[in-house]
Amino acid sequence: MHRLSGVVLSTRDGAASHARGLTTKILARHGAGDAEPGALAMVTCDLVMMNDVSGSLAMRAFERMGATRVFDPERVVLVADHFVPAKDVRSAELAGDLRRFGERHGIAHYYELGRTVEAGIEHTLLPELGLVSPGALIVGGDSHTCTYGAFGALGLGFGSTDIASALALGEVWVRMPETTRIDFVGQPGPWTAGKDLILAVLRQTGSSGAAYAALEFTGDVVDGLSVDDRMALCNMAIESGAKSGICTPNDAVLEWLEARSVPRGDTLLPDDEGYDHVLRVDVDGLPPLVARPPDPADVIAINELPSGLRLDQVYVGNCSNGTLSDLRQLVAGLAGRRVAPGTRLMVVPASNAIHRAALAEGLTETLVAAGAVIVPPTCGACFGGHMGILGPGERALATTNRNFRGRMGHPESEVYLANAAVAGASAAAGAIVDPRTT
Repeated sequence: MHRLSGVVLSTRDGAASHARGLTTKILARHGAGDAEPGALAMVTCDLVMMNDVSGSLAMRAFERMGATRVFDPERVVLVADHFVPAKDVRSAELAGDLRRFGERHGIAHYYELGRTVEAGIEHTLLPELGLVSPGALIVGGDSHTCTYGAFGALGLGFGSTDIASALALGEVWVRMPETTRIDFVGQPGPWTAGKDLILAVLRQTGSSGAAYAALEFTGDVVDGLSVDDRMALCNMAIESGAKSGICTPNDAVLEWLEARSVPRGDTLLPDDEGYDHVLRVDVDGLPPLVARPPDPADVIAINELPSGLRLDQVYVGNCSNGTLSDLRQLVAGLAGRRVAPGTRLMVVPASNAIHRAALAEGLTETLVAAGAVIVPPTCGACFGGHMGILGPGERALATTNRNFRGRMGHPESEVYLANAAVAGASAAAGAIVDPRTT
């Protein structure tokens, strides 16, 4: 038997070894064939993505290889999203290097806040642009590339040397992962979202219990999730140690793709017995959950937190939870109240398109009137870059995906993770509170 943090998982037997999950089928289609878990396989990439942080190292490795051109300029995407707007000279240099690389190699898919109409955080932006489709294999120089699993695509994060190779050849080596099916059982309670589902998984797996596994999320609750909630779910698969997270596309995804003229293609479906392990996660009546610092997997129900945890900052945004749904949940959590004295509310729409939609709905006006500051679409403070850095001794509640020591600034600051409704209620209270009781 295989165990994750004390949870016994069922495993498939030899009779079912010919069956395959969605991840394995996508890898097989892209060149892995019948490779077994643990084996190395060379796979072809449908899309290669890099940003203004990972791009610098990847571009240098690309040049050291002696590469003179990218494998296909139409299948490379460059997104300046971490240090934009540039906070200093070095930040400007990083974005400039990425921009010039795109110009040299004729890469049309270059996006930068303030320079292109469509811009924002890469993992939100690429699907919006119609660049992510079911069954695709996308590699990116960022660990949260797994977000594309929300659309039935396999998103894999790689280091800069591998990204350089993918840029030159359109291929990359992959160690075949074991596959784990996550079965959600039951229906969550009120004021919960996709964020809470993945936190429930992390509560069982811990931060390394699914090391290098490919997670595939199933169950009635997943079938009914919106696109935004699926993105939140898949985005944090990496926090369990997993290589990827993915869902079979539902009607909401297919309609979303159709609205963006993305072909459905030959949508792959997993085999029921095609998994190495199965983990059952009971979410019936699930309350809002919170991850305590400094570990995204240190998860408890919000009502189990000690009361009166005062907040210096509430931060809503990033590739995990900066969607239009999150902004609506934030406003619902605020419930017409203003941000509490002594607390600041930073709101970061994940893309220009989301920002425009929030303006059209009146969400932005409501948030500014409540005392929030609207930050341009950027990775910003999520990774400790800029626009919302924490000082010594400060405590924040964030909808981001990591709360490691020093992640958002000073090593003596604290970051708690929760959904956007919790963020709204907590911003109004000036402390972490349960939106069900406010």
